[in-house]
Amino acid sequence: MKRKQNILWGIVFIILGIVIALNTLGITNINIFFEGWWTLFIIVPSTIDLFNNKNKTGSIIWLLIGLALLLASQEIINFEIIWKLMLPTILVIIGFTLIFKDTQVSNQIKKLNKKSNPDYEYCATFSSQNIIYDKEEFKGAEVNAIFGGVKLDLRKSIIKSDQVINVSAIFGGVDIFVPSNVNVKIKSTPIFGGVSDKTHTDGKKENYTIYINAVSIFGGVDLK
Repeated sequence: MKRKQNILWGIVFIILGIVIALNTLGITNINIFFEGWWTLFIIVPSTIDLFNNKNKTGSIIWLLIGLALLLASQEIINFEIIWKLMLPTILVIIGFTLIFKDTQVSNQIKKLNKKSNPDYEYCATFSSQNIIYDKEEFKGAEVNAIFGGVKLDLRKSIIKSDQVINVSAIFGGVDIFVPSNVNVKIKSTPIFGGVSDKTHTDGKKENYTIYINAVSIFGGVDLK
């Protein structure tokens, strides 16, 4: 995933360099500082994120915002209309995401949550926590980061069955390091936030699965 992201960013910089070089040589006269050029700082990263993140809701929202601001800067649509339609558009996108989310993953998370309560609850409010499992059995967890940060390291943990990690990142961040011998499945509800999956697991079907049930509101969850 990181490799793909680097390739996409590399292509962006190569194209930009070629355009600047051609302009310098007088071969082309492409104005890279057109009206609304600054919106590219929203459009380009959100477009690249569409190819990297499994949950694309946040990327789609930011892409639409960037495109709308670009059109407004070009005086194709009115800024006032954008501000009036922004909130309902975001709500509609989130609604469709919740409706068409992977129901199989959602149902499995519900079953596991009903079967057993999480082993531990970790909460960082205006603070940080660093939790490391060192050859200990992991039986699920509740992780909440509110204006704070939590690091949950499970790389040396013992996983004997499928487990759920319920995560809330509200104006905060959560880093979860998982063992390479487990599968990872994600259910994410992002509101100006998201889940970044950078895990490198062997993906064997017979392995146990860690289900990530994440809510991110102006916050982020990183899986590594």
